[in-house]
Amino acid sequence: MTALLPLADSPLRTREERLALLDAARLYVCTTARTETCDLEDFLDSAYTGGVDIIQLRDKGLEARAEIEALEILAAVARRHGKLFCVNDRADVAALVGADVFHIGQGDLTCAQARRLLGDEVIIGRSTHSVEQAAEADADDALDYFCVGPVWETPTKPGRAAVGTATLRAVAASAPRKPWFAIGGIEDGPRLDEVTEAGASRIVVVRAVTEAPHPAAAAASLRSRVR
Repeated sequence: MTALLPLADSPLRTREERLALLDAARLYVCTTARTETCDLEDFLDSAYTGGVDIIQLRDKGLEARAEIEALEILAAVARRHGKLFCVNDRADVAALVGADVFHIGQGDLTCAQARRLLGDEVIIGRSTHSVEQAAEADADDALDYFCVGPVWETPTKPGRAAVGTATLRAVAASAPRKPWFAIGGIEDGPRLDEVTEAGASRIVVVRAVTEAPHPAAAAASLRSRVR
């Protein structure tokens, strides 16, 4: 099926182009719209310049119109850098802004429902919190990637129990056919060492880049250590 036309004027990438960028992706960042600091565009430029491959806007406090406005900024910056951008949860918003990537949780839309709304060109990913959920995601032909975590408890997802690096080891040992990312409390230093030693070669971070004094430098350091 054909997805809705985006609000942005720039042409959409093809599925093949998106999948090639996903295959090369190692560093994925989730950010709010940064309404407190009013520096969203500058932050996005810095993060992509530093080596971030995918940025997801995840801001539960935004009304739909404000989310769309923030995502249009993200879309423009992502295309300027030749990188991917992601919409979280809202398939209607993802369709309107021409999202490269749409991410869903365990309790959100099914992949089949998301495909009905977004078409076949969009990359779809899902959060998983156990070895069993990761295996289900890897077997789901409608999904393109999945995340495993949280590795450590994080204020981004209060109340979500940590899965630990043992879960990463088990997922890595299963030799998934799809790209997968470790997520949750990951930061540069010993924690990143633990994640890579467990077999994860792709990571999702939040505060490690969004709260860094110099986001480009923080991203560059992280990106240099995941290959």
